[in-house]
Amino acid sequence: MSRPAASTGWRDLRVPAAWSVLAAGAAVVAASLAGSLTGGAPAILLGAIVARAGMDAAAVACVGLGLLGVLLPPDGTLRGGAGRELPVVQSRADRALVAVSGAWLALVVLDLGLRAAAAYGRPLTSLSGNEIVLFATAVEAGRGLLLTAGCTAVVLGCAIVRVRNPHRMQVRIPLVAALLGTLTPALTGHSGTDPDHQLAVVTVALHAGAAAVWVGGLGAMLVLIAGRRALLDAALPRFSRLATVCLVAVAVTGVLNAALRLSSWAALFGSGYGVLVLAKVVCLGLAAGLGGLARQRLAARRTPVLRWAVYEVAVMAVAIGLAAALTQTAFS
Repeated sequence: MSRPAASTGWRDLRVPAAWSVLAAGAAVVAASLAGSLTGGAPAILLGAIVARAGMDAAAVACVGLGLLGVLLPPDGTLRGGAGRELPVVQSRADRALVAVSGAWLALVVLDLGLRAAAAYGRPLTSLSGNEIVLFATAVEAGRGLLLTAGCTAVVLGCAIVRVRNPHRMQVRIPLVAALLGTLTPALTGHSGTDPDHQLAVVTVALHAGAAAVWVGGLGAMLVLIAGRRALLDAALPRFSRLATVCLVAVAVTGVLNAALRLSSWAALFGSGYGVLVLAKVVCLGLAAGLGGLARQRLAARRTPVLRWAVYEVAVMAVAIGLAAALTQTAFS
């Protein structure tokens, strides 16, 4: 069975692109205010932070696009106009996944080079291929990025197969690969130097995964099915329950991460890292409030609901930028 053409082309990517720019801008501002760009080569540090923010945004988008395919009902279960809309939405999601995962892979490679340049203390253009390979295989952060690149390549390959013939590849496969690619940079970052390494790794993994599912799923629904009421009614209740679980997981693991990394309450208010943690807490509170408001309006059949969801994703895009800045900020 051939897939319908996506007549709207790549217009579905405009809003996610704006969210990505917001995340990158928040990362730069936060890193500057926290003093993360001082010392070393500021240009390299700035590039690494922007690349990390772009990576995280692309990873979240890939998770959301894969999750949307799981939330939507299977082919043949909907009748009438909704049944005709479903293949169109699936086609757009697969095409968007090709573009986003390709951008994700390019950003991972760029980030790997920039981090290698920071480690060697030289410009990226002066590094040899052997030096970059050595960094990618011998340093924990480099190995993490290498694993991320592998997961991203799997997502890209699966998306290409689905564009050609969706029946040859279940959408759960790129979803799992995207989730794994989301976790690996977090697992090889600051958590590796924490005193309680095992607990830090578990909390970081849960934090990153839950945030990706929550924000990515909501963003994908806003972009692809917001104007298709039958599909939205089918997917939104399932996602709402999942988002509640993710919100609790993000909050709990965020508190545990901060407790593990900050030596005292004074560090929470007196260090750049602590200030960024507080800013993330504010973003989480705003996003939770907006999500609760949207849910109340949905239950009361009041509109517009989706406007609040757009604001919620925008706030979480800022939080993604703050998280990227945290990767370059000392604990105290």
